[in-house]
Amino acid sequence: MITYEPDPARRPVLAVDQGTSGTKALVVCPERGVIGSGAAPVRPRFLPGGLVEVDPAELFSSVVDAGRAALADAGEPVTAVGLANQGETVLAWDPETGRPLTDALVWQDRRAESVCAELTEHAEELRDLTGLPLDPYFAAPKMAWIRRHRTRRGVVTTSDAWLVHRLTGAYVTDAATAGRTQLLDLDTAEWSPRALDLYGLGDEHLPRVVDAAGEFGTTTAFGPEIPLTGLLVDQQAALLAQDVTAPGSAKCTYGTGAFLLAQTGPRPRRSESGLVGCVAWRLAGRTSYCLDGQVYTAASAVRWLTDLGVIAGAADLDPVGSAVPDAGGVTFVPALAGLAAPWWRGDLRGSLTGLGLDTTPGHLVRALCEGIAAQVAALADAVAADLGEPLTSLRVDGGLTRSALLMQTQADLLQLPVEVSALPDVTALGAASVARIGLDPALTIAEAVPKWSPAAVYEPRIGADLAAERLDRFRSAVAALTERTP
Repeated sequence: MITYEPDPARRPVLAVDQGTSGTKALVVCPERGVIGSGAAPVRPRFLPGGLVEVDPAELFSSVVDAGRAALADAGEPVTAVGLANQGETVLAWDPETGRPLTDALVWQDRRAESVCAELTEHAEELRDLTGLPLDPYFAAPKMAWIRRHRTRRGVVTTSDAWLVHRLTGAYVTDAATAGRTQLLDLDTAEWSPRALDLYGLGDEHLPRVVDAAGEFGTTTAFGPEIPLTGLLVDQQAALLAQDVTAPGSAKCTYGTGAFLLAQTGPRPRRSESGLVGCVAWRLAGRTSYCLDGQVYTAASAVRWLTDLGVIAGAADLDPVGSAVPDAGGVTFVPALAGLAAPWWRGDLRGSLTGLGLDTTPGHLVRALCEGIAAQVAALADAVAADLGEPLTSLRVDGGLTRSALLMQTQADLLQLPVEVSALPDVTALGAASVARIGLDPALTIAEAVPKWSPAAVYEPRIGADLAAERLDRFRSAVAALTERTP
């Protein structure tokens, strides 16, 4: 009797999304969808002066714990694993032993502002080379800071290279993650010698830049040996999973921060509107590009309100905010870690204005939702300016999309439909898609990515004039902040 092994590309894969506040893992079957899930927390430390760091051991253990939990939940083996990562989080480590030599500096960390200040005269050159503005949000300033202030030993990389090395022994990073460093040449998708020299990193042994899909080694971290075949930075993984593959389409992920990405196709774009031009992914040696805008604090701003006792958690956004009809004249600029695109003012602090004796927790919640949504609207305007045409809709994912109040506010201020993903956390689905392509390079993106079908669509409920009035009030509050902080 002849038996046939099932096509490996049709069997389930394990997809792991290593994020800022936790790691999520899914077991994804191309025919049955998600058949297992797991999660493990990560606890970054928020320190005075805008410092944010995390124990690297906690990052790795969260990957292993979440992956094993997902496999146990699925109850069946997988044929490969895909990994998504935070992007701009960096650490130094020993390539011989894999032992961390420093804590990991999280993407929100601002300690490398001094490095950026020294490179001000080269800001335009770096933006032209890499597509990125000069800001400590990106990896290269943090890498240079570590070399100046922590250690000259080992290698200094983004967290994905360390995680992959711990899992497989390989020393690689995908092109999209490398594009978050400000060390990657945007046109060639390879390391830029000039950018490395400007940062004083010319002698560094950097990981090899690879496609998002391929054979990167094998791991036994989750049980039986399986190949690692997919690597992609988190926001680009979400872009892929939401099938934002046609130029001009866009998505926004609402997690610790909020991140809007718009697909631009095979040609790199340098934004003239304050956005980031970067690699979306590289597959089979062909690079796709996107425009990227960031809101530094979204769920982290909700956590701030929670820590103050205004609400008990994110689940309170809707019931507390719905107790009042509007923000009651309160304007919240939630720049709790500074303002990113299109302003790039990481030095700014948040503001709450329009408070009165009649201000309630509901008004604060609504003002926070408007503050997050107004920043995303500014990013959408910047995308429209760069592309020469407005967006027609926005696809969204992330934990905060569970808030109908925030999603309705977003649709109102955008004056566009907001299409909510059926699965809030789609980044892992993007990692699963590239893992499947790594198993079977003949697969197209259209075949590897699940068909997009929103769970809900929010249409604007207010008129354009009222939306413009609320956006103008937010812009005025931002302008007041920038005038007070030169």
